[in-house]
Amino acid sequence: MKLNHINLGVTDVPQAVDLFQRYFGLVPAGGGMPINEQMAFLRDDVGALLSMFRVKDPQYPKVFHIGFLQDTPEQVRAIHRQLTEGGFEIPAPSENHGRLTFYFNAPIGVVIEVESFLG
Repeated sequence: MKLNHINLGVTDVPQAVDLFQRYFGLVPAGGGMPINEQMAFLRDDVGALLSMFRVKDPQYPKVFHIGFLQDTPEQVRAIHRQLTEGGFEIPAPSENHGRLTFYFNAPIGVVIEVESFLG
C-alpha cells in the first residue's frame, strides 16, 4: 500500500505552489489537473499527489502538519537555510528522538515539518 494523496486547504494557492515547488521539489501533477488561483495539484518524486484548494481560514487540529523526510541532516539544514534566506522566520533545527527536525507555520495556513534521522 502507498499514500495516494493529501488534500490541503490553503489561504493562497499560488503561494503554496511556489513554496512546495521551490523548497520541496514537488512538480505539477499533469494529466490536465489544473494549477490556478483556486486549486492546484502537485506530485512528489514517488508519485503521491498533493491537492490544494483555496479556503479563507484553514482549520486544522493543533497536532496536524505535513512532513518532509530528508535523507540526511545536512539536507534538513540546507532546506532550513534556503527557507530563512527566502524570508521565512523559523526556529533552528533541533535534535529530537534520534532525528534532526524543524517545524514552521507556513504563511498558507499549514504547519510544515522537515526532518531526517540522525546517524
